Amino acid sequence: MAIKRRRSFNSTSFLAKVGEGRSIRKYRKGQVVFSQGNAGGAVFYVQKGKVKVTVVSEQGKEAVVAILGTDEFFGEGCLAGQTLRISTVTTMMDSVIMRLEKSAIVRVIHEEPVFSEMFIAHLLGRTIRVEADLVDQLFNSSEKRLARMLLLLANFGKESKPEPIIGKISQETLAEMIGTTRSRVSFFMNKFRELGFIDYNGSGLEIHSSLLNVVLHDQPQIKT
Repeated sequence: MAIKRRRSFNSTSFLAKVGEGRSIRKYRKGQVVFSQGNAGGAVFYVQKGKVKVTVVSEQGKEAVVAILGTDEFFGEGCLAGQTLRISTVTTMMDSVIMRLEKSAIVRVIHEEPVFSEMFIAHLLGRTIRVEADLVDQLFNSSEKRLARMLLLLANFGKESKPEPIIGKISQETLAEMIGTTRSRVSFFMNKFRELGFIDYNGSGLEIHSSLLNVVLHDQPQIKT
């Protein structure tokens, strides 16, 4: 009796097509994907575009806690028993986003090791990013925090090639993300441009690798 081979699972294909528990929607720039306080019953995956994650305090103060782009997930809190959304996610440019119902993503995590490894890698990467953000806020100057944020937004440090920041990101948003004032952001942006670290052009903000010098200068070293 011939043994039936199990088909190989392709995570890229799974995240590209509509299927059981998976739907795809196009969002215009500025549309809300979900709001703080909404019921959380799904995980989202950015096929194309960029989104902003914000939180509003009880006093009404809003803070930008993350900006996510293509091939990134958000809304994973529902998998850990988070019944209500603790943040609002808004598109920063025209975007295409997949919605994966909780039952659908839980099933594929249990059944497909390839997807599980990929998703765990995403969660670990997000955790490392949060830790780095905390260190950044505690120990680095606002100039270094801005330089690091620009590099992250341009995908420096990822396997994909660094790209211009196409979606328009206001100086107010950058100020909220690094915990400083808009005037300080404006001052440093002008300084970075004069030094040739960044360029403004018709397609967006272009970040040069030389901006790494700002982040690495006097960076604490980890002793082993």
